[in-house]
Amino acid sequence: MKGYIKLESGEVFEGTMVSDNQEEIYGEIVFFTGMTGYQEVMTDPSFHGQIVVFTYPLIGNYGWNEHDYESIKPQPAGMVVSEAASDVFHYEAKQTIEEAAKKAGVPIIKGADTRAIVKSIREKGDMGAVMTTSAENTDVRAYQPIGEQMLIDKVAVSAPVTFGDGEQHIALLDFGYKQSMVRSLVKKGCKVTVVPFNTPMEEIEALEPDGLLFSNGPGNPKQLQEWLPHYKQLAQTYPSLGICLGHQLLALAFGGDTEKLRFGHRGANQPVQDKQTKKVFMTSQNHSYVVKEDSLPDGEFSVQYININDGSVEGLSHSKHDITTVQFHPEAHPGPADSEEIFDQFLQHLKKKGREKTYA
Repeated sequence: MKGYIKLESGEVFEGTMVSDNQEEIYGEIVFFTGMTGYQEVMTDPSFHGQIVVFTYPLIGNYGWNEHDYESIKPQPAGMVVSEAASDVFHYEAKQTIEEAAKKAGVPIIKGADTRAIVKSIREKGDMGAVMTTSAENTDVRAYQPIGEQMLIDKVAVSAPVTFGDGEQHIALLDFGYKQSMVRSLVKKGCKVTVVPFNTPMEEIEALEPDGLLFSNGPGNPKQLQEWLPHYKQLAQTYPSLGICLGHQLLALAFGGDTEKLRFGHRGANQPVQDKQTKKVFMTSQNHSYVVKEDSLPDGEFSVQYININDGSVEGLSHSKHDITTVQFHPEAHPGPADSEEIFDQFLQHLKKKGREKTYA
């Protein structure tokens, strides 16, 4: 059947709808530039509530497997592709991307002019959009903007869950974490306990973690304004690493500010430079918001990493506390593993702190 993507700007794009659902689907329309990694994108909780336009012409050619999940189910409101592969050839593929999306209730519009849609997003910015089978007028502005929605409680765990049994214990505050983060840390010899984003201090203390990881997640970080004093207290108490949304929340907690990019950073080819070593990483990213460098209070955070393309803040280090943050994804799923050393540096620091406690 025919499907339509109606943008907040008033533009309408036509394609073929693949869905059993005839209702209008609202989301914030964004684009992803990677050639591969569509399964990781489709199961990344950071995309919850968004309509993802894939820029690569053919999506789904290696199918859908049992290994590349970042959460238990697809997360976006919908997806738009130029062409979806109907046949897959990878020996581990269990189904096509259309079959997986249909099973999860995520609509796909294929055959749309994705190049024109992306050009519009780049010109006008991320915006609200509706996927529908009706050619009649739809007022996209009637929907609540995603930046005003509280999305975290829709993707975060409701009770603690532990992975691995390594020597170093990491408590991961879950705002919509990616499973590859946990897999990376467990592979490096850690025990990881994923806890809800609103876990009280005394419950964190009872876990006796060596360090904290503030995870990625969807939406506007300022929707968690009431929890910022709690996150500040936690980060002042335990060595902490913030990733993506976690990076933004820690900056806000210590007095910084965030703003929305015009069309975000989403893809597996974002160049980031370490300001101290001058080393450049190619990184995987997915975010709409960034930390405003001129908002950072004196004597708190200093900028450690910057985006080479636009100069935006990509990571921070605290002058007094054991806190490091990165806007990009060291676990690199999908994407290059250049920045995996961020985890290694964090874990080496935890080992050093552990030795200091032992001999204190």
